[in-house]
Amino acid sequence: MTICSFSLLGHVAGFQQMRQELELLLDLEWHAHVNKRDYQGGWDVLPLRCASEHLNGHAILQGFALYASEGWSNLPQLEQSPALLRFVTALPYQVKSVRLMRLHPGAEIKPHRDHGLCLEEGEARLHLPLQTNELLKFFVNKQQVPMQAGELWYINADQVHQVENKGSESRINLVLDCVVNEELKEQIYAGWNT
Repeated sequence: MTICSFSLLGHVAGFQQMRQELELLLDLEWHAHVNKRDYQGGWDVLPLRCASEHLNGHAILQGFALYASEGWSNLPQLEQSPALLRFVTALPYQVKSVRLMRLHPGAEIKPHRDHGLCLEEGEARLHLPLQTNELLKFFVNKQQVPMQAGELWYINADQVHQVENKGSESRINLVLDCVVNEELKEQIYAGWNT
């Protein structure tokens, strides 16, 4: 059986409003990614939805799920961003964590795997580029993902993936971890070869 490495799920409505909200969110406190061995340069995170038990906890706990959680809650920064909130709540599958992830110019995320985070295990990592550039390269299983701003992508994070930002502006993706249902599975298979 061939395993899907990545899939274009579609273009996102309300993208320009999300970009405007991003400008306000850039002024908040972002936190360096905790897996320091997995990257060089600047890679930071702004959590928007987290495990419910960390709702009032430190942003590091909010931004990085260290273990499975039963409940997930929106953080104030998502609740105060109506376009982002509309997008997240309109998705027809259970959304677990939501984060903004920024890879600074000249930075790279080294090849790594997020074990078990794939369609076949009932989990899906989705990426929505809000800000990107032509010199940003995202690879999954040694294949370049042709992500453009405003497109929603499934990424098989269980496979080896890496990112290089050789551009002069930061790459900022909205990253969502979701529970796979039949509708999401159909979307992933439909967009697999696009």
